Amino acid sequence: MIVIPQKARDGFGKLLDPLALRLIRLHVRPNLITTLGTLVIVASAVAFALGRAHWGGLLLLLSGLCDMVDGRVARRGGMVTTFGAFFDSTLDRVGEAALFSGIAIYFLRGGVAPGRVTLAVAACIVALTASLLVSYTRARAEGLGLSVKVGIAQRAERVLLLGAPTMFFGAGNRGALLFWIVVVLALATTVTVVQRVLYVARVAREPAMPRPPRSRDTLPGHAPALQTRKGP
Repeated sequence: MIVIPQKARDGFGKLLDPLALRLIRLHVRPNLITTLGTLVIVASAVAFALGRAHWGGLLLLLSGLCDMVDGRVARRGGMVTTFGAFFDSTLDRVGEAALFSGIAIYFLRGGVAPGRVTLAVAACIVALTASLLVSYTRARAEGLGLSVKVGIAQRAERVLLLGAPTMFFGAGNRGALLFWIVVVLALATTVTVVQRVLYVARVAREPAMPRPPRSRDTLPGHAPALQTRKGP
């Protein structure tokens, strides 16, 4: 199950094509866009930590745009590389770690009612751990020759669920809105990990097609990323 239909993803991606083509003409490298996107999501994390949830949500959505544009620039500009796929995937994880750390700091600084602080921080830890596992399960499966893109909380869903409400409504009364968003994210990402494990368990039982041996020139599971340059 995928919450955001693939047609909607593809349609929005086409809207970004003019921007991607413009950046290609300006000789902007995709790795530069990836780095910029990471700096933006780190700024989002700082905004959340300081209690500026409106700015945090806005910056998070902007980082998501960078995350989409860099892949389109790489593919359309013929700049897909092994290191680019590795760099993109690595910085995605840096951004997620920074984001949930920033939100946890906000909770610890009195962003939620005292009785909710422990649960709020625990939800951040679970959401971060599960987010990293969502990415790892796909990468590891790809290393085994399987394509795993299932789940209710892939990267796009996580960015939208956290970014859109906070951009418009902030953290809510005493951080209640942000608290419940993180709780939902923790549950949804955990479910996504389980969905991917079950999917691989089901597919792995099917007769395997023989695959020619290949050299491992990057992290396990990231050779297919050379085609998409995007993680989950």
